[in-house]
Amino acid sequence: MQDVQMQPSYTAESTQSKGQVVQWLLVALMIYLLLVAVGMIGSGFKWASGGADGARQLFAFATNPVLGLVAGALATAVVQSSSTVTSVIVGLVAGGLPVATAIPMIMGANIGTTVTNTLVSMGHIGKKKEFRRAFSAATVHDFFNLMAVIIFLPLEIMTGFLAKSSDFLASMLVGGDSVSIKGLNFVKVLTGPSVDLFKGVYGSLPDLWAGVCLALTGLAFIFISIIYLGKLLKHLMVGKAKQILHKAIGRGPATGIFSGMMMTIAVQSSSTCTSLIVPLAGNGIFKLKEIYPFTLGSNIGTTITALLAATAVQGTMGFFALQIALVHLLFNVSAVLLIYTIPFLRNIPPRLARRFAQVASRNKWMVLVYVVGVFFILPAILIAITA
Repeated sequence: MQDVQMQPSYTAESTQSKGQVVQWLLVALMIYLLLVAVGMIGSGFKWASGGADGARQLFAFATNPVLGLVAGALATAVVQSSSTVTSVIVGLVAGGLPVATAIPMIMGANIGTTVTNTLVSMGHIGKKKEFRRAFSAATVHDFFNLMAVIIFLPLEIMTGFLAKSSDFLASMLVGGDSVSIKGLNFVKVLTGPSVDLFKGVYGSLPDLWAGVCLALTGLAFIFISIIYLGKLLKHLMVGKAKQILHKAIGRGPATGIFSGMMMTIAVQSSSTCTSLIVPLAGNGIFKLKEIYPFTLGSNIGTTITALLAATAVQGTMGFFALQIALVHLLFNVSAVLLIYTIPFLRNIPPRLARRFAQVASRNKWMVLVYVVGVFFILPAILIAITA
């Protein structure tokens, strides 16, 4: 009788285990689709522009860093995913977009992704104290990323710090005998046939339209892969991520940064991390000073997607694809090291976030003006002026 009673439990566990195996297989499929998509964007871009040299000429007008910055911010705010935008940028660099032009776009993507935090915090708008706590936890990310751009964009324009550092690291990774990623050619072996298949589908069209269609198909695949990858990993990992969250926060800044980084890598979405952390701040479970380092770790963790996407690109352009992915990593790590380790700079984002939250909790219309104005209207005006 006891064996009979235990049977349903065993069957349920077995079914759940099989379901998880299927979900992990789907995760692998979505990662493969992402790699194929990046290859398609790079190939389509080169095809449409007549090769890498044509692509460089095509983007000669976009040397204005402000234009690149606001384009990256606007694109990320619209699609609500920095992972999507940075993957597309990697694909464009693989197709010939100059790294120098892409660097401000990467910085802009960091700014655009912070709109998600603010939208999540608006779930508490009905309760003044809760909203003030949630809004300050959300906008501390905004102010930190804005500070990072204010510091590093002029530094990059004057010194080429990120371009030179990423070039050095990429040279070490792909150029040396002892430390090399040339063995990653298996990625091209895996993705090449799929890219070639779609090239064949559009092969009867003129080069311009064939390239555009291939790139747009790759763009669609990036959206599909990242959206479903995020959903699958959220379902598989969010329980474990919550455990990491509760254990790590409050144990010091270093632990907070590390846990934010690992949690974002695990679920492949800084937006998911935000959707977990901001409500906890609103409910008073965690304080702003505890959440602040966690969001910085999330900034670093989200760079893994661009690095993954860069493995899809081989040949000469593979070096530049890896370089722009490393720019994303170096920018976020450097910003954390500089801003968070200097007390004067470290205290600016939380102070601004608290003051802004106090004003916004009394004048809720300011939240809408802030989101629409800063993330959509202002970038659109700057693009129109500088284009």
